[in-house]
Amino acid sequence: MSDLAIETHALSKRFGDLAALDRVNIHVERGSIYGFLGRNGAGKTTAIRIMAGLSPATGGSARVLGFEAGRDSIEILERTGFVIDKMLLPYMTGRELLRFNKGFFPAWSDAQARRYADALEIPMDRKFRKLSHGSKTKLCLLLALAQNPELLILDEPTSGLDPVITDQLLRVLVEDFANDGRTIFMSSHHLSEVEKIADWVGILDHGRLLLEARLDDIRSAYRRIRVTGERVPSKSPEILTASSSEGITEYVLCAGEEKFLADLRNNGATILEVLPMNLSEIFIELVGKENHNVPVETMA
Repeated sequence: MSDLAIETHALSKRFGDLAALDRVNIHVERGSIYGFLGRNGAGKTTAIRIMAGLSPATGGSARVLGFEAGRDSIEILERTGFVIDKMLLPYMTGRELLRFNKGFFPAWSDAQARRYADALEIPMDRKFRKLSHGSKTKLCLLLALAQNPELLILDEPTSGLDPVITDQLLRVLVEDFANDGRTIFMSSHHLSEVEKIADWVGILDHGRLLLEARLDDIRSAYRRIRVTGERVPSKSPEILTASSSEGITEYVLCAGEEKFLADLRNNGATILEVLPMNLSEIFIELVGKENHNVPVETMA
């Protein structure tokens, strides 16, 4: 059995002249929480729909739990909980949707369904179309969790939710699912939420995967450095961005901090600040850049 819950190789999807996905290689370890990050329209939903067998790839391949997306869709859907469109049969109540879905999933757990209905405070006797946006999201998550899946794939699960419901959902994902050794693949553009729970991150922009690495490795590699001096460099393999204003040069560094600082000092520069960067700051620096120097080690 592969150590990877999800693996794509040169995965591509075109809509006419638009490359929604451009030779994307994703590696999701079993038992990990993987944050799949990108702006709206970056290609995140397209990748997930291919994994679910809802859309064919135009190039490359995707494997989910060892099965080939598209060809082995039934095997994937039996073992994977998907929360994609958050749209269910509108005229059914939550209880009716539980009964309807139960027959499709061999590992379905009535105990799990009851537990999450209570824990998430979902009005199970109300028709789906009459639920609030937050309750619709929680019901979709409940149905995915009740499948007792090996893998949970979520597309923007907290979009439009208030902070209380968001915190509630994140705690359920970590404490009741990931802590049991199962895998979460969560697409989002809410970076602060992903940073709370993820241990791996992939950043997608305009259909291209800019970065894939452990979150701890990303945090340790990136630094914001401010210096003064007349002989400071503007280009170097370690520099992601460089800008100068009023005699101060600011660098965003993506590797090699110690050597870079030593070279600056040897050239007479004065180091004003060396600051760590959070995931949101790193994301903003990465997306939209034409050249990406990203030496953080990624999985082969």
